[in-house]
Amino acid sequence: MARRRRQTQAQTPRRLILDAGAVIALSRSDVRARAALAAAREAGADVSIPAVVVAETIRGTAVDAPVNRIIKAVGEVSETDERVGRTAGRLLGEAGSDSTIDAIVVASAVETGGAVILTGDPDDLRKLAGHRPGVVIQPL
Repeated sequence: MARRRRQTQAQTPRRLILDAGAVIALSRSDVRARAALAAAREAGADVSIPAVVVAETIRGTAVDAPVNRIIKAVGEVSETDERVGRTAGRLLGEAGSDSTIDAIVVASAVETGGAVILTGDPDDLRKLAGHRPGVVIQPL
């Protein structure tokens, strides 16, 4: 039994990445999104939001308040560096896609060694992720 537990833990990413759909869902108190976030935290997973998702969800007005609360509560906004950018470009080319923001989200998961991506757009992210080990697309 202990052996099975170790294998499962090794295959389960220890990071949850929120895409724009997840951040918006959380800002609207979506039950499924809140349950996924709570489960990740209970499991001890790190939770992050790629900087590009902040750009996609913030407009610099008072309407941003609920999203800003989610960003502050999560506490980790991951930067997009050259390595992530190059991986995103490769994913775009492989998938024949032009969804740059989605590619950066998936590349963030790839470059951190795997992650669960909580998303409202699972089809596009699955296409970009392909069969990358450790990248799990979790739809809302």
